[in-house]
Amino acid sequence: MNRYDGAKTVSILGVLGNLFLFFIKIVVGIASNSQAMIADAANSATDIFASLMSFIGNRIASEPGDNSHNFGHGKAEYIFSLFISLSMVFLSAKLLYDAIINLISQSVFTFSWFLVVVCIITILVKLSLYVHAKVILKNNYNILISATMQDHRNDCIITSSTLISILFSFIQIYWLDSIVGIGISIWIFYTGIKLFIESYNILMDVSIDSQTQSLIMDIINNYPDIKKLDNISSTPVGYQYMVVVTICLDGNMSTFDSHNLADLLENDITKLDKIYKTIVHVNPV
Repeated sequence: MNRYDGAKTVSILGVLGNLFLFFIKIVVGIASNSQAMIADAANSATDIFASLMSFIGNRIASEPGDNSHNFGHGKAEYIFSLFISLSMVFLSAKLLYDAIINLISQSVFTFSWFLVVVCIITILVKLSLYVHAKVILKNNYNILISATMQDHRNDCIITSSTLISILFSFIQIYWLDSIVGIGISIWIFYTGIKLFIESYNILMDVSIDSQTQSLIMDIINNYPDIKKLDNISSTPVGYQYMVVVTICLDGNMSTFDSHNLADLLENDITKLDKIYKTIVHVNPV
């Protein structure tokens, strides 16, 4: 299974799983007036949107290069992950406001074992989706799969916190419900900002990481005919990078030999996982 087919499977399962969880959470949450459960339901609604964005973004990103987009459509992954991050930030602000209002007004809710059952079902479903996404991500990195996987993991933690607040309500400690609602909103905000930064960096053409640059330097150092390295520049092409390397060779070397060396160097660098294409420019010394 390639990275695009994997992301498609993860997003479809995410939509179906979160639709099911949203329905049972919102019904039980409203019936019992549990702010933590309602916040959890809202989080599932965001997850549905995120999974849909993942599906659409992955579909566009999988399109090969054409005359209008010579290097493919890979950046669509980061555009749609940016949408997901913004939706998470806006949702967290609304949830935070509602939870604080309910804490101030000392709102109470009706304990129900249905709340406990919904939490347990959510944890089991989300844990299964997390494991599936992690297996897919292990074979092929994709920011949309990574975001979905982290979201499933976070939901396991969030719902576990919701479960704790519900159990405390059994002994009439209701304020913890609003506190957990506040905690959930903060967690969603943090996850959204983290995803936003990663997507923003790629869209703003952040340079390749230092580890990959070191690997490129090691490859260049294996060529004794290279007298000097003038420059390494890079730009993201989806989840990979296009790299431009400027090297200096002996000015007396024939054009054929210098171009042959440049071709070999391009092939060696492009073999690295994060490299989409390499262009080597030669200067004589």
